[in-house]
Amino acid sequence: MSTEVGIEEGAQPEKAAAAAPARKSLTIGAVCKQLEREFPDISISKIRYLEDQKLLSPRRTQGGYRLYTPADVARLRTILRLQRDEFLPLRVIRQELASGRADREPVAPASRGPDPRALRRAGVAVSGSAPMYRLSDVVEETGADPKLVRELEEYGVIKGERRDGDLFFDDAEREIVRAVTELARFGVGGRNLRVFRTSADREAALLEQILAPALRSRNPDRRREAVEALENLAAIASHLKYLLLVRDLRRITS
Repeated sequence: MSTEVGIEEGAQPEKAAAAAPARKSLTIGAVCKQLEREFPDISISKIRYLEDQKLLSPRRTQGGYRLYTPADVARLRTILRLQRDEFLPLRVIRQELASGRADREPVAPASRGPDPRALRRAGVAVSGSAPMYRLSDVVEETGADPKLVRELEEYGVIKGERRDGDLFFDDAEREIVRAVTELARFGVGGRNLRVFRTSADREAALLEQILAPALRSRNPDRRREAVEALENLAAIASHLKYLLLVRDLRRITS
């Protein structure tokens, strides 16, 4: 919800000019609403975490409420894009911002929708309760062969959850089915994917080991920060894995 300052009719021009900038300020909830199409996993807690990390510094009212100017929102958008698209850790993002990166970022038109590829990646979040989908819905939406889905279950690539006789999958498993359906066109089957499952299990165990004390903390703020850090580490690990794959594929094609 944006904060608007009413200007009485006949008010002094100087007062009107001074009140104008306040019209453009947004509350933290309004900022979330403005950015959620481009960044579906944006949340108030995530914005507060970035502020705690000294990446954002919105002004505050006398009552303590945060107010974000257009420059603050542009800076936040840059931070989120660098996390999502370039997998940069916060330390590097802080350096990018110091070099004026936010000022150089193009501002997307308000009518422009989110990048579908970014939506798919960002829409599967680490934290929070995941939406569940019936097997029939997953098959219809992804175009997968039901036999392939059963094969993925057999090899432990996906697990599913039975409820009242129906098999349900969360959003991450739905996207796994979608990706595997693409691989199946090249003859890749469930048995070939055990290496991915094993690799993911080991990576998850490593990240859990790094953040286990904070994730189990009784302090809700510390747990929240740990979840944010976990998502950041997961993005970095994913990018590292991609780079290692690119390196090895270059050797194959050279």
